[in-house]
Amino acid sequence: MLLTEPREGTPDVVADADALRRAAERIAAGSGPIAVDTERASGYRYSQRAYLVQIRREGSGTWLVDPVAINDEIDPLIDALDADEWVLHAASQDLPCLAELGLRPRKLFDTELAGRLAGFDRVALGTLVELLLGYHLEKGHGAADWSRRPLPLDWLNYAALDVELLVPLRDALEEELRNQGKLEWALEEFEALRTAGPPAPRKEPWRRTSGIHSVRTARGLAGIRALWEARDTMARDRDIAPGRVLPDSAIIQAASVNPADEQALLQLPVFKGRAQRRLAGTWMRALRAAAELPKSELPDPSPPNDGPPPANRWADKFPEAAARLSAARTALTAIAEANRLPMENLLQPDLVRRTCWQPPTETDLDTVSETLRAGGAREWQIGLTADALAVALRAKPATASAD
Repeated sequence: MLLTEPREGTPDVVADADALRRAAERIAAGSGPIAVDTERASGYRYSQRAYLVQIRREGSGTWLVDPVAINDEIDPLIDALDADEWVLHAASQDLPCLAELGLRPRKLFDTELAGRLAGFDRVALGTLVELLLGYHLEKGHGAADWSRRPLPLDWLNYAALDVELLVPLRDALEEELRNQGKLEWALEEFEALRTAGPPAPRKEPWRRTSGIHSVRTARGLAGIRALWEARDTMARDRDIAPGRVLPDSAIIQAASVNPADEQALLQLPVFKGRAQRRLAGTWMRALRAAAELPKSELPDPSPPNDGPPPANRWADKFPEAAARLSAARTALTAIAEANRLPMENLLQPDLVRRTCWQPPTETDLDTVSETLRAGGAREWQIGLTADALAVALRAKPATASAD
């Protein structure tokens, strides 16, 4: 069955303090888990803030809250939403911007993560709703500019539908997980997700500029860094997505060509546009500053890595580590398949690589279990994998047979 709008109609947007107070009272008076979702404007704005918060609870209906209109002063919601478990889909995307508003769940159920643990190949919200509940959700505005005001009615329909069936989906997934004997695993995962701290800031984030692999000189990398930082400052100050200020491809081209002056810069394809002509002075100042840096301040073309080298290099240079990793992957693949789990949910690939690269001194079950625990593995993961991993860590490279 196709759902094109909420069954109770699309609610008005909560955009002032009185409406927010009434919404909070109704939500608090409802019963059972609370479906929560947000809409951001990632491709349009620098910030990852929530531009709309969608809430639904049995007995209270659906609410669409505009935090921008009420200056993020949503204190009445904090107590109302503390009443029960939150249900989100792909919670890791929404929890940070909800936390910015002071909204943090005391209990969590993530329907996307539940779908992965239950062994579904596709875990998009619409797919799971159709498979488990028999409804087809009208979609199409997820990548829209949600900072736009006023929000069109069809966008509000889309937003409300995102929470329309979240609680029934949660119940169906809980039953599926219970039948598979995985419910306790899921509860551990949800709690780990709920209590996870913010990710550590990336070191040298400019090195993630798309296409940077084509620039191999320290001076060229300095140009990329200077342009990236100038763009980032401008994007942050204007609250515009960095790629809309200057595409990565333009940064790479300008740093590679290293134009002598503004006129030469303006001959490059992206810089010929009106917007870039106005900013040409900013970009040239960044490039000149990079060109004048002493060698001691240039970025390292091969920065130190705090982790193991890429695993595809292990076989030739580090055969013992390669043997351990191969054995571990074989064993873990068998465990994942037997339990209908994605490999990355059975055990984080980075943790597997690091453990195989630098194994504990002892490879008994208790020591390997503690190593996994220190690396952030949950107890259910340790119970499934530690024994097999302990065996894999004792693997040796195959010796060539004599002629």
